[in-house]
Amino acid sequence: MIRQPDPKPDVMARRDSIVAGLRALLPETGLIAEPLRLKPYETDGLSAYRQVPLAVALPETTEQVAAVLRYCHRNGVRVVPRGAGTSLSGGALPMEDAVVVGMMRMNQVLDINYPDRCAVVQAGVTNIGITNAVSADGFFYAPDPSSQLACMIGGNVNMNSGGAHCLKYGVTANNLLGLKIVTINGEIIDIGGAHLDAAGYDWLGLLTGSEGMLAIVTEITVRILRSPEGARAMLAAFSSNEIAGGAVDAIISSGIIPVALEFMDRPAIHACEAFAHAGYPLDAEAMLIIEVEGSVEEQDRLLGQLSAICQKFDPISLKISQSPEESAAIWKGRKGAFGAVGRISPDYLCMDGTIPTSQLPLVLRRIQEMSDSYGLKVANIFHAGDGNLHPLIMFDANDEASFHAAEEFGADILRLCVEVGGCLTGEHGVGIEKRDLMPVQFHAHELQQQRRLKSAFDPDWLLNPSKVFPLLEPGAIELPQAA
Repeated sequence: MIRQPDPKPDVMARRDSIVAGLRALLPETGLIAEPLRLKPYETDGLSAYRQVPLAVALPETTEQVAAVLRYCHRNGVRVVPRGAGTSLSGGALPMEDAVVVGMMRMNQVLDINYPDRCAVVQAGVTNIGITNAVSADGFFYAPDPSSQLACMIGGNVNMNSGGAHCLKYGVTANNLLGLKIVTINGEIIDIGGAHLDAAGYDWLGLLTGSEGMLAIVTEITVRILRSPEGARAMLAAFSSNEIAGGAVDAIISSGIIPVALEFMDRPAIHACEAFAHAGYPLDAEAMLIIEVEGSVEEQDRLLGQLSAICQKFDPISLKISQSPEESAAIWKGRKGAFGAVGRISPDYLCMDGTIPTSQLPLVLRRIQEMSDSYGLKVANIFHAGDGNLHPLIMFDANDEASFHAAEEFGADILRLCVEVGGCLTGEHGVGIEKRDLMPVQFHAHELQQQRRLKSAFDPDWLLNPSKVFPLLEPGAIELPQAA
């Protein structure tokens, strides 16, 4: 089970005073403190863990965020930043003595600059909302997590989120130009901007993926790109996971970079087909969704080359979409995959580890062996092109033994990722889910250096303090107690 830091008795004793102090800093409806109204904030996408927070602040401006953080810093109150709550690693899980700072009311597109191909948006704008704001003028925002209809760009920055199209366009870090942040003592700092390069230290790189532990992001300057002339998808179905993994490795080794290269195994194929009726091959053990873009001629050339590569692996079937409607049907199943698996299992854990693509056949075989050993089904749905795995481990949360087995199964998968030369997370972040596995990837002195960096930004460890670093690691720096 996940352990949280013990609540501070002095903070809990001052709850009413803290709530009153925060209420004075925000608009009339900007603070939630009633127990029933706090319930929606007790968990995030990792819903197996829950904790009602002390209060929820809903600022509408950067200045209000700064006022809240100054107050919490002065009063030794922990703070948990939150976007849409779609985090699958427990990144937005609150604590009993913490104030959640929700960014959903900061949802404005502030500026669109087509000549410089960038846009400035508040942290509460949804991922798809950026593309919607510029699509009529022929532009788009590239990173596209599966939760893009709901997830917010501030959370994407905190977790360095990716998506199906990150194989070609990169993850969030590759599509940022600037940030406006607020430190724990309420200082507002601008980093980067519309220019492509910035002098000095790479603060933008440091803050992206820092999981809300260094500062709260309030505004983001993102790259926007010209929309391609067109795009088409193809399906390639195979008789085993290992063969499909070999096809993935061959595609990447060929030097061809598709826009997207997605993997689904048999349980995922059946779940998604029942959900979306996308025409997936039900006799396949594994399937690849491959998308290319460009002019019609370029699409034809790339799809021909990719078909030739797949043919070397004796596919059960190959299907190339012939219209935007057929491509949309192919993606409807993949984009709805997590919901589709939810229809066949009462609960599941969505894992997130990254491996070298050459290790895909081995890792997929080992995952199946683990599935047999634990007696738990697993559906593999992931971004195969960059080796970002998303095994969905099915279990019953009402059965404590099933839940613990799923946790151990997931931990074994992540250990395997590190063992073959990969890492613990590709886009979901560490949060609380992978926190106690950090020593699997990092030596003690490496973790200590990361803690020192955290302390430089947040000396009292008030910002999201229970995430990323193991709480019980021998020799660990103790979490500082605010005065």
